[in-house]
Amino acid sequence: MSSLVGPDEDDPRGKPPVPENVQDAIRTLIEWTGDDPTREGLLDTPARVARAWKEYCLGYTEDPAIHLDRVFEEVGGYNEIVLLKDVPFQSHCEHHMAPIIGKAAIAYLPKDRVVGISKLARVLHGFARRLQVQERLTAEVADCIWKNLDPEGVAVVIEASHSCMTARGVRTPGVGMITSRMMGTFLEDQRSRKEVLSLMGYG
Repeated sequence: MSSLVGPDEDDPRGKPPVPENVQDAIRTLIEWTGDDPTREGLLDTPARVARAWKEYCLGYTEDPAIHLDRVFEEVGGYNEIVLLKDVPFQSHCEHHMAPIIGKAAIAYLPKDRVVGISKLARVLHGFARRLQVQERLTAEVADCIWKNLDPEGVAVVIEASHSCMTARGVRTPGVGMITSRMMGTFLEDQRSRKEVLSLMGYG
C-alpha cells in the first residue's frame, strides 16, 4: 500500500502533506513531457505543484454565497448603482487547465439593502478559484448576487486573457475576451443598461 504522504511529511515549515499518488501523477507528466523527475531541480516539484493546485482551486472548499450573508439596511435611502470595477482575478480553464487572468466589473442596484464591497470581490474569487470557463464564471457571479441580495438589477462584465489561446494552440497573445450578464432592470431597461456599462467603462 502506497504512502499517503510525500517525502516532505516532516517538513519543519509545516507544509501540508501531499498524497503519494498525486505526486506520482505529476512525476508521470514531467516524464511524459521529456524531462527527468528524479533530477535535483525537479525532486520537490511534484509536491509543490500539488500544493499550488490546492491553492488555485480553493473555491471548491467554500460556498461563495456565504460572503453575502451580512447585509446593511440602513443606507440613508441610497437607491443608485453600486459598482466595483477593475477587480483582478485568476482562474484556470477546465479544458487545458491553463491560466485565465482578467478583471471584473460587478454592479447591482439595491432595493433596500447593501453588502460590504469587499464581499463582491470574495464572491468573484470564490467562483474563479475553480476550473472554469469564462461564460460560466460570469453567470455564476451574477446569479449569486441576484439570489442572495434580491436587488433591482445585477450587471457583471468580465474581461480576461486565456493562456490556452495565447500560449498554445493558435498562440495569439494580446487577445482579450469579454463576457457579460445582465439581470433585472439592467436587462429590461435600456437606459439603465447603458448607464451601468458607461460607469464600467464599456459605454
